[in-house]
Amino acid sequence: MSDAFAKVTLAALVLAFIVIVVGAYVRLSNAGLGCPDWPGCYGQITAPDDFHEIQKASEIFPDRTVDSGKAWKEMVHRYLASTLGLLILISAFLAWKNRDRPGQQVLLPLLLIGLVVFQGMLGMWTVTLLLKPAIVTLHLVTGLLTLSLLLWLVLKHNGLFSDIGSFSPGLRKWARLALAVLAVQIFLGGWTSTNYVALYCPDFPTCQNEWWPETNFSEGFIFIREIGINYEGGILGKEAGTAVHLAHRIGALVSLFVIGGLAIALMVAGQVTLRKFGYLIGSLLLIQISLGISNVLLVLPLPLAVSHNAFAALLLLSLVTLNYAINRSQISSQKRAGHNHE
Repeated sequence: MSDAFAKVTLAALVLAFIVIVVGAYVRLSNAGLGCPDWPGCYGQITAPDDFHEIQKASEIFPDRTVDSGKAWKEMVHRYLASTLGLLILISAFLAWKNRDRPGQQVLLPLLLIGLVVFQGMLGMWTVTLLLKPAIVTLHLVTGLLTLSLLLWLVLKHNGLFSDIGSFSPGLRKWARLALAVLAVQIFLGGWTSTNYVALYCPDFPTCQNEWWPETNFSEGFIFIREIGINYEGGILGKEAGTAVHLAHRIGALVSLFVIGGLAIALMVAGQVTLRKFGYLIGSLLLIQISLGISNVLLVLPLPLAVSHNAFAALLLLSLVTLNYAINRSQISSQKRAGHNHE
């Protein structure tokens, strides 16, 4: 095994999580268009800071008010994302170099190169298409997919959970369902955030003091919209925005039952490792739901809103790890069955 490969992939995993959290901070602090161009910022490689740089930036983009604070937030996110791309490129190079070594993964590191290139293009389109919700949401989802695949790569490369034992078929299906439900809920959360409708229901558990206010789901979930419009701040009407917000709340309720049920099932399992998974997933789920409710009642304070994104990523990582352990268990069971048959 390549120690360098293991270190680089682990560093990429940690950095991917940081990039996601910083990206959420940039988006939620309304700095997504802090730099109106890409990959530079107002025509330079750093954010405009001093008087002359700001003056020059105002001349190049006369229709934009230069905000150095927002520009720096956006550029720090780009620097971190670029470093992540470099780490993924290095890990793919090391994987290909060591491809003849037993157990060395090659396909997934190469796949991650394509994914991170696509992610970079989405980052560019996020700016050039003026925060178009479909692009920004896809940017978020792709970032979380990159994070998940990096975790899978680290787990597999280090041979973790090789002796975890067997899972019941019902528990395997439940874990996969929980991961699918969370993926849908993350998309709904991203769609809620990128359309700026997180506070369209300012009360809880009701919405606008009703259990089911007027909604317009067909308008709220139009993904292909006009190019050239600045989507910062959102353009959805009240009924459409309410529909998106309610969809996210319904998704949270489904997640509570499906993921919460899985956590309880794991907690009462006989294996110590499964019980630990149960306590971890259950705790992350309760924190995540509490953060969601708090964001509504406290009018979306930035630290809580960013934490909501961070714990969604942590919950995703916990379910990816559980499903990896299940997959590892199945492979081990098949190998044992093969040996017994021989």
